[in-house]
Amino acid sequence: MISVATWNINSVRLRMPQVARFLVEQAPDVLCLQEIKCQEQLFPYKDFADLGYSHMVVHGQKGYHGVATVSRIPIREFSRYDWQDNGEARHVGVELLGPEAGALAGMVLENVYIPAGGDQPDRTINPKFGQKLDFLERMTRWAGALDRPTLIVGDFNIAPLPDDVYDHKALLKVVSHTPIEVETLGRFADAHGWVDIGRKHIPAPTRNWTWWSYRTYWQEKDRGRRLDHMWASPDLAAQTLGHRFVEETRRWEQPSDHVPLITEFAS
Repeated sequence: MISVATWNINSVRLRMPQVARFLVEQAPDVLCLQEIKCQEQLFPYKDFADLGYSHMVVHGQKGYHGVATVSRIPIREFSRYDWQDNGEARHVGVELLGPEAGALAGMVLENVYIPAGGDQPDRTINPKFGQKLDFLERMTRWAGALDRPTLIVGDFNIAPLPDDVYDHKALLKVVSHTPIEVETLGRFADAHGWVDIGRKHIPAPTRNWTWWSYRTYWQEKDRGRRLDHMWASPDLAAQTLGHRFVEETRRWEQPSDHVPLITEFAS
């Protein structure tokens, strides 16, 4: 069995103790991080190597965004797309290598941080919302040309299903759950026939949230959204054995507002 995790960590250097605890307790073989918020030369390479994750591919920038994939299995950088079309570090892809990867050898693992999209779901008054939709359209064109087993994971910043949010009707006009975002993400899903691993293993309407606002979580208001995802090519999805979200991390000291997801594959 091989396990792959994804986590929007919201500053890897600030939260390296939480990442280390997660890696020790959950022991995924590969971890994809979003919002690392550091330049590549400042990434905590030694900390990960000391934990056994000696294979690392990092796409960072100063203070914002950034993605990184760390692994106990050999990996090599495979792709680095600018779907934002402005130079922001929001994507990196790797290929799993060698006998340690077992049946997943050659699998491409794409790590993405889709823009949040601002506060107003109207691109005429909120350029950030338009950038988010355009980002997804560029991803869709890319997905339509894929010809090998691929797993795409990360913070999609969209909760697509009615049961992916605490109150479907109340959030229909809130960025992350608007019909236009859901429709746009749906076109991306159809472009490659992606299988939503989260809902394959935890079907709706079962609660399966990955993000809670800093403003409400500590008020014990369970107002969550499923913004983080792991989607697989159909043949790869057939190899999944299980999937879970690790909500306990949201209660750790100085937590990220997102929690990790883990998918297990037959190897």
